[in-house]
Amino acid sequence: MTALCSWLWLWSQMAAVVSHICRLNVFFLFVDMARGQQKIQSQQKNAKKQAEQKKKQGHDQKAAAKAALIYTCTVCRTQMPDPKTFKQHFESKHPKTPLPPELADVQA
Repeated sequence: MTALCSWLWLWSQMAAVVSHICRLNVFFLFVDMARGQQKIQSQQKNAKKQAEQKKKQGHDQKAAAKAALIYTCTVCRTQMPDPKTFKQHFESKHPKTPLPPELADVQA
């Protein structure tokens, strides 16, 4: 009879432990789901904030000006925005140097 009682007692203790573990797993499952939702919301909020900051920052004039300088003088490496300015520069700064072929047909 004592062996049966000890088995019943052990069985009830194991059932309590299993029940407790199951409750903990369910709790952590809900915590992970809530954190996942918070993470998504946080990422969306951060993306919106970054877009607003970028919009406030505006246009970078230095970068735009540098991108517009596409012609480079072969003699002094000065950059110019258009072929007309390039030809004027070449004629005034380098009069003894022959004109490059790309500037031959440009109207100054």
